[in-house]
Amino acid sequence: MKPSRVALIGVTVIVAGYALLAAWLGGHAYTYAHQRDRATATASGTVVEDGIGDDEDIRVRWTDRSGHTHVQRFGVYDTGRYAEGRRFPVAYDPDAADPSGFPADPEETAAEDDLLVPLALAGPVALAMTGVWAWRGVRFRLTGRRPGRPMTAVVRAGERPHGWRAPETTWLALTDADGRTLWQRVMGHPALEDHDHEPVEVTVHGWADARRPVVVELPDGTRLVPLGRLRRGAPSHELLDRPRSARGGLRDAFVVPDGTVVRPARAWWRQVLLTAGAGAVMGLVMGFFMAGGSPTGTVGFVLGTGTLLPSVWILSAPQP
Repeated sequence: MKPSRVALIGVTVIVAGYALLAAWLGGHAYTYAHQRDRATATASGTVVEDGIGDDEDIRVRWTDRSGHTHVQRFGVYDTGRYAEGRRFPVAYDPDAADPSGFPADPEETAAEDDLLVPLALAGPVALAMTGVWAWRGVRFRLTGRRPGRPMTAVVRAGERPHGWRAPETTWLALTDADGRTLWQRVMGHPALEDHDHEPVEVTVHGWADARRPVVVELPDGTRLVPLGRLRRGAPSHELLDRPRSARGGLRDAFVVPDGTVVRPARAWWRQVLLTAGAGAVMGLVMGFFMAGGSPTGTVGFVLGTGTLLPSVWILSAPQP
């Protein structure tokens, strides 16, 4: 798959994931604020239990104007102020048949902040991750305009024996006229499959004496997107070998009639679904322990981690 399509998938995952998270938490925050604005009556409640859960919530008993008694759990910031037996003012909608209470203290906004703060944190993260793709494109364009110099490239396949982020990488060993060899990691491209046996003459665009990334242009005009800086030595912590010249598939075991479309045995984008599923499971566990099993908070964790993990994986430039 071409790098542009990988970038498109990566940006789509980030934007769609954040949009779903914003719609879910933002919708609940709007509903909470709307109901709180309708809470014009005030009741004096009593804290019947404190220190609930990791957030040290409190449970309050209060009675509305109709004489109905309610026992409700509240999240508060000043946990020491509202100890068991203390008074806790509760605001509620007097016109509601079964009203829900809200903290009458305007400084106690823990419940609303639990909905808005994740959006405030996820927004810059989504913007930064999208900016990485934009910066890669801008850097690729600017570097490609630099003067080129001829070099000899050897395609090497790197493998990370540990870690889940894109275990397979593509490196180019670039040798200049003086016999000096430099290493540049690039995003995978189908054009590289035609040059995985012998050294190939390429044109390298970039800064000759700097360690900045360079853009390597193949003989057919294909320009490869660089990842990371130009290295003077072989990458450490990776096992390097010549890439496999053929991919496994039906052609290896059967005689396929001409004109038959042979699908690849394993599409790389399936890893996106796997990492998204792993992120969703992680979010489910985090929601259970950190959000107390609240449906709103748990779904928020699922959407957040289910977006973050595949986005990071795609940013690590998986091979097609």
